[in-house]
Amino acid sequence: MPDAADPSCNALLAALSTVAYARLSPHMEPVRLLRDQRIHDPHVPQRQVYFPIDCIVSLQTVLSDGSSDEIAIVGNEGVVGIAVVMGSDSAPSRALVRRAGHAWRIKAECLRHEFQRIGELQLALLRYSQALLTQIAQTAVCNRHHMLDQQLCRWLLMTLDRLPSNELTVTQEQIANMLGVRREGVTEAAGKLQRAGAIRYSRGRIDVLDRRKLEESACECYRVVSRECSRRLPPPLSIAEPAVERQRQEQVLERPFRLMNA
Repeated sequence: MPDAADPSCNALLAALSTVAYARLSPHMEPVRLLRDQRIHDPHVPQRQVYFPIDCIVSLQTVLSDGSSDEIAIVGNEGVVGIAVVMGSDSAPSRALVRRAGHAWRIKAECLRHEFQRIGELQLALLRYSQALLTQIAQTAVCNRHHMLDQQLCRWLLMTLDRLPSNELTVTQEQIANMLGVRREGVTEAAGKLQRAGAIRYSRGRIDVLDRRKLEESACECYRVVSRECSRRLPPPLSIAEPAVERQRQEQVLERPFRLMNA
């Protein structure tokens, strides 16, 4: 597997001590997830749990008519399948790969067994659960109370935070489906951002030119979610990290939660 599959690029795995990680590692395997691949469907037992490295997974609520809205995204800050350690073997949402990439996979029963040891893995997963719940709640509030321009900026920033570059491969139709709005509205909002010099949009691709302008145009929801995630989780190792950053991450592995509790 390429360097992008380094497990220390996932914040939750990187937060574990060498002892705790050694208990998990024999049960984990690296996998490549494809775009639009379904990891799990609503109310279907989840047999596998995934720790994303450089992929992004969309958590979606699916209605009876087949329509869906995105309620959260998961990247290298978290885990897909958290329900298996929360007293359930399934979730009401669908997990769909939005950006192809690498992840580490572990059987649900193995993760559940380690979680029940009441150690640092349990603390890390509980902290992540709180951050994920905050994201879901804030997304609901944002979709109800804020303008589409602000929602788009929030969505772009949250996606950008989970990418190794400033380039997003996504169509306006896909953004509209995830935000639960009309494509024409996304086209208009993206046009405003392009004219402001914040992004450059071409068919199926968005390049972020000025992140600061996006942050200034975003609503408070992005800052709330980012602050909660930063407060609850250590920063993941950059996918394209230099040697100095790797040395810092090795120190984090030796002292779990040092960054969380600072």
